[in-house]
Parts: sequence; C-alpha cells; structure tokens
Amino acid sequence: MTMIVRMAPFRAINTRMARDLNCLLQTRINLRIWPSTAVRWTGNGSTPHREIPTGRVPVFLCLDDMTNDLIAKAAIDRRLAEIITPVIEDLGFELVRVRLMTGKTSTLQIMAEKPEGGIEVDDCAAISTGISAVLDVEDPILDAYALEVSSPGIDRPLTRLKDFDMWVGYETKIETTELIDGRRRFKGQIAGTEGDEVLVTIEDQGEDITIGLKFDWLEDAKLVLTEELIRDVLRARKDAGDVDEKQFDEIETVLDGEDEGSA
Repeated sequence: MTMIVRMAPFRAINTRMARDLNCLLQTRINLRIWPSTAVRWTGNGSTPHREIPTGRVPVFLCLDDMTNDLIAKAAIDRRLAEIITPVIEDLGFELVRVRLMTGKTSTLQIMAEKPEGGIEVDDCAAISTGISAVLDVEDPILDAYALEVSSPGIDRPLTRLKDFDMWVGYETKIETTELIDGRRRFKGQIAGTEGDEVLVTIEDQGEDITIGLKFDWLEDAKLVLTEELIRDVLRARKDAGDVDEKQFDEIETVLDGEDEGSA
C-alpha cells in the first residue's frame, strides 16, 4: 500500500514566470501575420493569401473560469484561448498551451494534440488555417506576429490534470505558485492523480515518498527529457506508423551507444 503525504503551502508567492519551453521533435507549422497588410504565408510553401485588416484594437480579458494558468497564463493568453479553443475542438483536437511571446518580434505559440495524444503536420496546418480565420475576425493582437502551431513535444508541458494520468511512471519537474514545506520546485516520478491532486514520488532524505500537490497550486510542470521517455515516445510513433522503422532503429542505436559509453 502506498502512503501519500499531503502537502500544504504556508506562504503565498505573488510572482508568475512565463516560460518558453523548448520541446524536441515537435510537429509544427508557422505563419507570419502582418496587421498592416494582413499578408500571411504558411510554413509549407503555399501561396500567400491577402486580406484587408479590421483595424480593431486588442481586447484583454481575464477568464478565470475558462481555463487554468498552465494552459494560458497571461490575460491576453486567456483571451486568445477563449477565441481559438472552439476552433481547435471543432477540428477534433485539444488545446494544450497558448502563449503570446513578445519581444523584438512577437510569436503566438499554440500547442495542440488529439484527445488520445499525438498530432501530425497536416493537422497543424488545418489548425493554423482555422485559427487564422477567426483571429482575423476577432483581431485580438495589434502588432505583427508569427503564428506557430505545434505538438507539445517530447519533454512536453503538463497543463491538464489528465496529463498526469497519461504519463504515469515518467519523470517530471514541477514548480508551485507558493512555498510548500519550504520549497517551490519538485522533481520526481509521476504517480497519477487523486481527486484534484497530482501525485509525485520524490526522494526525501534517501527515502522515496509519494506526495500529493493540488493541481491549482502548479505554476509550471513538464516532463523531463530522459532516454526512457525518448525511446517510449518513438516506439509508440513507430507502432502507429508515424516514424520510419529505419530511422527509429538508428536513433535507438545512438541511445544504446550512449548507454554503453557512459557505463
């Protein structure tokens, strides 16, 4: 029988960190949107399509009941999630994360996947086309931006409670919004969920214990890129016919070679 240690925060932290998580082996497609001319082109070399901009100013709303902070953190992200989620779901996919990343150039990064997991290039293209149409109408972003639609990647962000059930047994890094037992960062093996809690097995003073963290406490969570994770993801894609068998065998040979070299 597994004993679960219930954790509780004792001091609130008001800082929020927006991270651009670099995901390996992503399926993605990119568009660039210029509001001044509304010219866009797809990453697969298709003919640019020109439209007249609406000229409306962006609307920023905080939609606490629409989605959680892991899917959409900032107010503009929540507004964008409200706009694009129906489009993504109508196409048979789920929104994993949306981030509008600003700087010298702005990038609207959207991660999506099928309900059972996985997404292909053609799927990303379909989502890009659908999202572009509705964003043209709603016009929530004032400046030019690049639209990037991708899979969550291998070392994916974990943004929904069900993600912790789908990836049981794999290593995760979690950061909480508040100090819990004097710490905000946890690293361990996912042990599933129980109610509204995420269960993680961590090492504490040389002993493995399973702790329960309220999902609402999480500020950031992702899978840790390990050889086991890479192998299992590639094997699943190979079994589904998404990865060429020769390519998979070459990757597996390289990983095995690293194992032997580090032994």
